[in-house]
Amino acid sequence: MIEDLRVECLDSSVLTPARASEILVELTALFSNVNEEIRKRDMEYNKILLKTYEEETKANRAKIKAETSPEYEAKRIAKDTKEVLNELIGSLKYYLRSQEQEFKRY
Repeated sequence: MIEDLRVECLDSSVLTPARASEILVELTALFSNVNEEIRKRDMEYNKILLKTYEEETKANRAKIKAETSPEYEAKRIAKDTKEVLNELIGSLKYYLRSQEQEFKRY
């Protein structure tokens, strides 16, 4: 869903201010879901990390081993998704401000 909206925002010649506003509302609504997903994935990863700390004699090895787990990958995906959302939201706000200024000029 986020990827589809991101692709839609790429072509500013087709993107209207009305559609940009709709996308901005959708992305902002998704933001809290992403935060919830990050919390969930952090907890899952922390359980794996704790388990590897208990198994390994050295902390750096335990961390490296934990970072190869599917839980760590899911955690990274969730955090990267939040970063993409932040960038998209900021870009859309800037686009809408610039459209508003251009509209006021005429």
